Amino acid sequence: MPGGLLLALAAALVNSSLFVQVAPSLPFYYVGGFAAGLLLAWRFNSSRVLFSLLVLLVAHRAVDFFAAGQFHTGPGRTAVALAALLVPLNFIVFAAMRERGLIIAGIAPRFGLLFLESVVFAVLCRPENSPANPHHPGAAAIPIWILLSFVAAIAVFVRRFFQTRKPIEPGFVWSVAAVFMWLEFAPVGKASDAYVATAALILAASLIETSYVLAYHDELTGIRGRRAFNESLLSLDQQYAIAIVDIDHFKKFNDTYGHDVGDQVLCMVAKRLSRVGGDGHAFRCGGEEFAIVFRNMSAKEAFDHLDALRQIVEKSTFHMRGSDRRAEAKAERTAGASAEKSSNRRASELDRRKPAKKKTAASPNRQPDYLSVTVSIGVAEPSTRYRQPEQVIQAADQALYRAKNKGRNRVELASTAPLRLAESKHAKASRL
Repeated sequence: MPGGLLLALAAALVNSSLFVQVAPSLPFYYVGGFAAGLLLAWRFNSSRVLFSLLVLLVAHRAVDFFAAGQFHTGPGRTAVALAALLVPLNFIVFAAMRERGLIIAGIAPRFGLLFLESVVFAVLCRPENSPANPHHPGAAAIPIWILLSFVAAIAVFVRRFFQTRKPIEPGFVWSVAAVFMWLEFAPVGKASDAYVATAALILAASLIETSYVLAYHDELTGIRGRRAFNESLLSLDQQYAIAIVDIDHFKKFNDTYGHDVGDQVLCMVAKRLSRVGGDGHAFRCGGEEFAIVFRNMSAKEAFDHLDALRQIVEKSTFHMRGSDRRAEAKAERTAGASAEKSSNRRASELDRRKPAKKKTAASPNRQPDYLSVTVSIGVAEPSTRYRQPEQVIQAADQALYRAKNKGRNRVELASTAPLRLAESKHAKASRL
């Protein structure tokens, strides 16, 4: 919600008595907001944010130029309506376009679109093309039908957020809201500078948030990643438990069903782990290995939560997606065609087709529609033998190795025997 907070602060300041006192400082805020956003977009190689900021900047300067202090009639009225229509639609277009970074092939279409819109904007805002009849000063500055562009933009970004879970999408929602407040309540003047600068600052802040999420969260599964796990170890107290979770036979599963299905398995397991009881925090450490940290809890207390988690994963099934089923069907058709070619060429067409159909229907290699996996878990806590978090992780890793040796799909507590680093390395190698 940082974007909403920034917009709320800007709106409160604009409508307060303090605004007159801070108005002389607005140019610094305006330049700083756009400079920060443009530099961050360039640094993070985001053409989407870069051109969204350029659209916002060009639209604001155009409205200010054509309105010349008067937006109730003539070119000013046309400029406000066009900006209200084009800014949200451009945000939608840039979101739909493939992100290719700041290369010629990526920026040329966006520059072309921005140039074409600027020409059309300038032509339509000429005095002879603008309505001369003024609208009532108390009426809305934005025509009702143009408000649909704001509604459409917000709907698109909300939908994209639920698909990607990236903070950049809520950032665009709040930026669109700031654009609406600018054009509806203060199209020109110092207040317009405040709203537009806030819209730019919101995009810059959301870009920082998104980079943080990508750095500390696993992009595939959505849970926290290795970096977040390492940082969580620094804040552990004396009492805690660490569990290492590994998917059983994952390499074999991956080789049998393909990497796409393997990714589905990782997402399904990560989703179950994120809901573990005991206030545990799940992390993906790499590959098919996960970690769960329980604060203020012993390993024995965490054992019950982990065993319940193991049973939930064991009972969970997921349906293979359509693309995987199509790939399977294509493979079956290829196998059926090969079998048909190797049959007796002197047989009739009907005689050749029947065995092929029968073989396809009874193919022993047909993959099931629903799949399931199991996990093995090792859990450890600090003791007199291993006090540092790294040693606790090694102890949990050895416990995981014992769970694998005892048949998998089980939870094992760390033993009190001294740790041997060679055994820990051997445990990791044996999981394959």
